[in-house]
Amino acid sequence: MSNPEVVMIGLGYIGLPTAALIAKNKTFVHGVDINSEVVETINKGEVHIVEPELDDAVADAVRQGYLKASTKAVSADTYLIVVPTPFKNKNEPDISFVEAATNAIIPILKAGDLYIIESTSPIGTTEKMRDLIYTNRPELKDKLLIAYCPERVLPGNVMYELVNNDRVIGGIDETSSNKAYEFYRKYVKGSLHKTNARTAEMCKLVENSSRDVQIAFANELSLICDKADINVWELINLANKHPRVNILQPGCGVGGHCIAVDPYFIVADYPMESQIIGKAREINNYKSFWCAEKVQTAKLEYELKYGRKPNIAIMGLAFKPNIDDLRESPAKYIAQKVLQNANNEEYYIVEPNIDTHKVFKLTDYRVAAEKADIIVFLVRHKEFLTLECSSEKVVLDFCGINK
Repeated sequence: MSNPEVVMIGLGYIGLPTAALIAKNKTFVHGVDINSEVVETINKGEVHIVEPELDDAVADAVRQGYLKASTKAVSADTYLIVVPTPFKNKNEPDISFVEAATNAIIPILKAGDLYIIESTSPIGTTEKMRDLIYTNRPELKDKLLIAYCPERVLPGNVMYELVNNDRVIGGIDETSSNKAYEFYRKYVKGSLHKTNARTAEMCKLVENSSRDVQIAFANELSLICDKADINVWELINLANKHPRVNILQPGCGVGGHCIAVDPYFIVADYPMESQIIGKAREINNYKSFWCAEKVQTAKLEYELKYGRKPNIAIMGLAFKPNIDDLRESPAKYIAQKVLQNANNEEYYIVEPNIDTHKVFKLTDYRVAAEKADIIVFLVRHKEFLTLECSSEKVVLDFCGINK
């Protein structure tokens, strides 16, 4: 492999597809991840995550010598930070991974280098990293190009959307924005929109907060309709016949490392101003608790009616249909909550997109549906849509299987 032009720090659900996309365009990419197993897997031309077309893209990039992975960064011209930003304490954003990734490259930065954060970050993070770099390398002050450019892709369609979606690019100054624009223009067909770093950071948070609020409205409707004895799926379908109404579909909560997380980045810094955003988070979290309680109630009612413990199938663990990603998954939370209240019932845990799980013993969805007395649909996986459930079975549909 020739000297890398791009160093990609973080080879997860966004970092690896982005690295593969860049490498596909004949750009030498040096990928960095702290997990040595991930590094070994990629260097064999294989992938550690499920994402359509990613396996072929990585295999081709490695075979052609445009992508190599390591646990350490090397010198390049462009550095992309694509690492997790989890929580600490009580839903407070933790930028320690971004800071650690930045610290790792500070010694090898040189004048004229382009440094871009893609990780979802609280407002002001890019400026904090700028200050961190210049504090440690004062001779580089005002000699680096620093920008923030968040991803906005849909798991399951990442390889397409990385290329075709619009991107928002925010530099710490106009020169940085222009340089980052030139970089992404080589790989992205969607429109590129230049702004400043703080606005770009807020834009990412606002996009997912908006979706969270809209989902909360649908989930709140589902709670009301349950009490009012109204089919929420039919209600929403009818309401959406209005030319200016577009209500989303309810579910068992909200998961993933975007919609379920990003609103807290705003709420943590602006708690008094973010009333709707904060309440939406409460509603969507409560929906998962409510679903778990509904399962508990169904179990008790079954015991009273039939005089025996039911067999229960928990259908789906991922945070959305047809993917293997369990991050912040409400379905996983519900499964854990239900199992905590287990009392000698037989449980069948189903997730067709993964083979094994460290906590749950997984069962084939057809076997689970056949053996269960109570079937709990948590995720609208395509496999579940073809199941025919006997009328004798109790079906709890929290994701609109039969909508």
